[in-house]
Amino acid sequence: MKKYNSILKYIFVMIAALVITGCVHDDKYNEPNLDGYQCADLTATMTLTQLRAKYASTATTAFVFPDDSKDVIEGYVSSTDETGNIYKTIYIQDKPENPTQGFVISVDAVSTYTQYPQGSKIYVKLAGLALGTYGGVVQLGVKTGTETQATSVSRIPEKLVPSRVFRSCSIRENIIPKIMTSVQMVSANDQYIGCLIQMNNAEFDNRILCTNFAPNGVTVDRIIRDNSTTTARVVRNSGYASFANQTLPSGNGKFVGIYSKFNSTYQMYINKVTDLDMTKFPRIDGIASNPCEYSDNGLTQKTVAEVKQLAASPLTLITGDFVLKAKVIANDKSGNLFKYIYVEDATGGIRINIDKSDMYNDPRFILGKEVYVKLKNLYVGAVNGEIQLGVPFSGAVGRIAEADVYKYFFDSKKAITAVTATERTITQFTMADVGRWVKIKDLQFIAGDLEKVYASGAVTNKTLEDCSGNKVLLRTSNFADFAGQVIEAGKGDVYGVLSVFNGTYQLWITDILGADLDNPRCDGSVYVPLPVLYKEEFAAGGFSSDWATANVTGPNQFWKTSNQGNGTNYYAIMNGFASGNNVNEDWLISKAVSLVGKTKAAVSFTSDVNYSGPALQVYATENYTGDPATTSWVALPALLDTNNSGFGDWVSSGNVDLSAFLGKNVRIAFKYTSTTSAAATWEIDDFKIKGQ
Repeated sequence: MKKYNSILKYIFVMIAALVITGCVHDDKYNEPNLDGYQCADLTATMTLTQLRAKYASTATTAFVFPDDSKDVIEGYVSSTDETGNIYKTIYIQDKPENPTQGFVISVDAVSTYTQYPQGSKIYVKLAGLALGTYGGVVQLGVKTGTETQATSVSRIPEKLVPSRVFRSCSIRENIIPKIMTSVQMVSANDQYIGCLIQMNNAEFDNRILCTNFAPNGVTVDRIIRDNSTTTARVVRNSGYASFANQTLPSGNGKFVGIYSKFNSTYQMYINKVTDLDMTKFPRIDGIASNPCEYSDNGLTQKTVAEVKQLAASPLTLITGDFVLKAKVIANDKSGNLFKYIYVEDATGGIRINIDKSDMYNDPRFILGKEVYVKLKNLYVGAVNGEIQLGVPFSGAVGRIAEADVYKYFFDSKKAITAVTATERTITQFTMADVGRWVKIKDLQFIAGDLEKVYASGAVTNKTLEDCSGNKVLLRTSNFADFAGQVIEAGKGDVYGVLSVFNGTYQLWITDILGADLDNPRCDGSVYVPLPVLYKEEFAAGGFSSDWATANVTGPNQFWKTSNQGNGTNYYAIMNGFASGNNVNEDWLISKAVSLVGKTKAAVSFTSDVNYSGPALQVYATENYTGDPATTSWVALPALLDTNNSGFGDWVSSGNVDLSAFLGKNVRIAFKYTSTTSAAATWEIDDFKIKGQ
């Protein structure tokens, strides 16, 4: 029986392999077999122009044809959904050549090309159908729900399509594209929406040269222009199209597609890429030959280590005809890296700055892909101690312009391979490791960072340590898709890119699994967070009644709330500077929180300081008198931010022990002081009192 099952598995695998092989798209398609499909030759009662006018006269709501309507329209199918780029839509025009009207029919059906192939003459019975708009385009569908004032329509249900849309039994024509220029794509020509058009002297924008029509599963707009105007138009490509992973044509020539728009943006849809003939050079923008074709001729290969050695000064121009061949080890897919990638070869890794978003969707910058980088006219230099590649910006290495990416980066056409980490310990880090994808075994977050999210409001530092107490910073952007996740409290292996900032080593992970810490901590414990009894994240408009402020000394300066430089996240802030440094003593005091019945308790918060001045002081009390001067306070050993050279590096206090107040009601207070010679700005956020 086992042998029989093995044979069956082998047969199924072979069949699957044949099916997969047979499904590779080369954009060449057989004509659909129309035998057996319902057809009819009807008589049209109105033109597409008259149909459009039905909606124009009642533009505040959808126009619905009565169920007993005898009206019929006719047209020629200008589209095909065979490649998957056009979805649940049939585009028609009134004539196969030199049309005067186009139209959009919205259907809840796919593979409509099998019954209504391009060029088919079709008839549509309008009974029960409706006219409305989507994205400013009039289309034919069915009324949306029961809303009487709706201007949009829904797709014609699949079961209803055969009884409303009929293919002529005898007529099928060759659709000749209508010639249009970019300058003609204006509202005065909206009657052509739905027609097959041809744009001559067309070329895709140089910022997207050598990329694909669309990333896998992602619909994108690709910019296109001709020589009629500097105004660019859009080609809308589906990531589910069979040609999505093909490279955009890089030359100039003939573009053919369905004419459409969305609100005020004019756009086109490709039926199939064989309709495009865009291979001529030079282009309008002056590119003289295919920029996507790579050759080693005349180039000398350099390693990452050799490129770094070229950085003889803070900013060094590379003048040699050199090429770097290296694997992409980190990109911007998670949002933790922004407009730069890291590449690595056997000799090391290096950061390359590129002024381009969503690079992970570009086939040249996919994780694990080897990319060829032509180095001539790029610059190499140290930025805060880290050697990077790019172009000049304010005397340092900045980002390569998106419009110039095609000049320097080439798809190796090699298969994607796994990124292999170099294993290191914290004490083994050297400058030769900067830019590498590294693995550090058995790390944990320090106790003060537990229960925190990776980042909040700005790029945030967290601290990882090994079981010997050696530490390294983990940097996380608040734009990372895992920024709001709570860090794991266990121990495990960490994978990331090693960078350096003014002599301090830093790690950047590219996804949440870069720090998958599931094992017990170094001391064998399994950390269990204390339940939160009270929390305050502060908000617009000042403090709630849970908080009291007390100005003991100083001018009219008090604790307040703000979100300046922190997006939508508010925090408490105090600053003793106003037309100069001032003597201040100002208190921010929480409400009383009961620790009755608790066996453990702690307080935690984050702090951020800028400018020099006295340190913030943190106190607790069980008996607030209403006057800070007459209250008995207990100082708390909270960890505070010590970097007063800028904002944004929020530091966690850790869980500050409140055992002395178990069984009592406790208040927490922040005491701010400043002098005539020094007045720092202190910010407090993420305040929590915990206990169990």
